Amino acid sequence: MSAPDPRLSASAPRARDIGLGVGDLPTGPHNALTDVPGVRVGHTTLIDPPRVHSGVTAIVPDGISPQRPLPAGVFVGNGYGKLLGSTQLAELGALETPVLLTSTLSAFRVADALVGWMLERPGNEGVRSLNPVVGECNDGLLSDIRSRPVREEHVRSALEGASDGPMAEGCVGAGTGTTALGFKAGVGTSSRRLVLSGREVTVGVLVQANFGGTLRISGRTITPVDVGLPDPDVGPDQGSCMVVAATDAPLDARQLTRMARRAVYALARVGAGYGHGSGDYGLAFGTRPLGEPAGPTVLPDDRLDPLFVAVLDAVEEAVLNSLLTATTTTGPERHTRHGLPVGPLLTLLGRARSV
Repeated sequence: MSAPDPRLSASAPRARDIGLGVGDLPTGPHNALTDVPGVRVGHTTLIDPPRVHSGVTAIVPDGISPQRPLPAGVFVGNGYGKLLGSTQLAELGALETPVLLTSTLSAFRVADALVGWMLERPGNEGVRSLNPVVGECNDGLLSDIRSRPVREEHVRSALEGASDGPMAEGCVGAGTGTTALGFKAGVGTSSRRLVLSGREVTVGVLVQANFGGTLRISGRTITPVDVGLPDPDVGPDQGSCMVVAATDAPLDARQLTRMARRAVYALARVGAGYGHGSGDYGLAFGTRPLGEPAGPTVLPDDRLDPLFVAVLDAVEEAVLNSLLTATTTTGPERHTRHGLPVGPLLTLLGRARSV
């Protein structure tokens, strides 16, 4: 049932490939979370159509452990969701483990598997307390969520297969069964490079898009009917969105919480509804370990505006990438969500396809 990780291909253009890149800042080389030095991403994708479309995504900072935590912050826009480990993270401003994303009812198995994997890492032989961080979205429209298909071996595969470089997007890992804004969605990513106080830094984001509302691109609302697709066969999506951001900028936990807040704000740009049933979470971490004596001092708050712009732009583009790279999927009860078709979209926006 486990499927290999698909890679980016010419048949699935990203937003920037078709002239829908967001903002003026340059991207990193892969326009992905993995452009942040020391951050790797892995997916395990589970497909057994039409019953199962699910999986797990692992965001793995190099060398992270309880002895080498990273500064981090979290922001909850609407709390109808599960972000395991968030209270300790918010209290201490410290991330001790990789961040894993999965399906709602699989989150607890994933957390247990993450704990087991971490306890086996060299240097953790004496660990007696650990705060696993696991987020989720409900993929029950397109997958048999009650079967809880994600197992320990799938979690370990995602963790151990995590790599830098270009990232698979769309119907992969934790995004295999997710939907957003009336379309099939999934995992999306983007990055930005900028200069803060004379230092070049990188911001990268990854979204697990599964939320309601009406898609908005370049100021125009876009429904499935507008691009030649049928109306969604059930009511509006009531899922969630997990946004994970990372940066090598020298920030403390409080500043990273401010960054996480902007990550959730950015969802409004693409039309997020922030409904009763939506869990909208932002988590941001830095790659400089807490207590590290060497390195630049923390940036003053009044220098952070360009970073906030970078986060807003990257999240907006990551959501567009999650929609454009996803493929039409039908679930066990014959509910279907269609991928966002590029040709009709560009025609609607009055733009010629550039790829």
